[in-house]
Amino acid sequence: MIKILGLVVAIASVFGGYVLADGNLATLWQPAEVVIVIGAALGAHVLGNPGSVLRDTLSQTRELIAREKEDPELYPQLFGLMNSLMLQVQTHGLKVLDDHIEKPFESSLFLTYPAVLRQPLLLGFLVDNLRLQSMGKMTPHELQHLMEEEIHRLQEDRMRPANSLHRTGEALPGFGILAAVLGIIITMGAIDGPLTMIGYHVAAALVGTFMGVFSCYCILEPLSSALHHQVDQKMAQLHCAKAIIAAQLAGKTPLLALDGGRRMIQEENRPSFFELERFVSEEQR
Repeated sequence: MIKILGLVVAIASVFGGYVLADGNLATLWQPAEVVIVIGAALGAHVLGNPGSVLRDTLSQTRELIAREKEDPELYPQLFGLMNSLMLQVQTHGLKVLDDHIEKPFESSLFLTYPAVLRQPLLLGFLVDNLRLQSMGKMTPHELQHLMEEEIHRLQEDRMRPANSLHRTGEALPGFGILAAVLGIIITMGAIDGPLTMIGYHVAAALVGTFMGVFSCYCILEPLSSALHHQVDQKMAQLHCAKAIIAAQLAGKTPLLALDGGRRMIQEENRPSFFELERFVSEEQR
């Protein structure tokens, strides 16, 4: 809702200010300019990006609108899940992980933490790397390096929609100029007409420039930035899980391993060490 509110405020401020300055909103409605600017931007966006990026852009935008902020239960439940898994490994050995990671949606342990199950990227990362840990075929250093490379790859993939919108947004003022140039060409064809008609054509040409600048700085660039922040949140989840797994492999106690993961969380979502202790103590009751 806050994203939609931000868009409404931007639109209301621009067009409301125009009306307050005695502007005529009807003058801004130039269908030909809309077709040129929006059509060129949409066509260039489709041409410059594979279908997977276009689909991810739509899905990430829907998620951005639907989810206002990080699930407050996610990190407490992630800490609870990892603490339970580490305690089971200490008691029964690495092979106990197989009982849970092969079918996490049927695991009694994973089902206790639904907030983690609702994060497919995090869940897939956990399952894949816990499986490697249970196999016991990799050294702690090798697994940590592999997790870092996986996060780097996932981040690059997840950033593609934001980057594609940024590139299209940067091009929109240019498309606006393109529409303005075409409008001036039309104006030149009517240069011997009445001044009111010439003024109308010039105004229509300038509307194209306005649309390009407005669409760039009030819509696509903010949307690109919001998607960027959303990906950063997802990557923080993976860095948290990676730090916990790496610390556990290094022989740290469960609480110290969880604290290593806590430090990877973005500040606005990061619990204090004492809150972490409380999460763990509540889980062990």
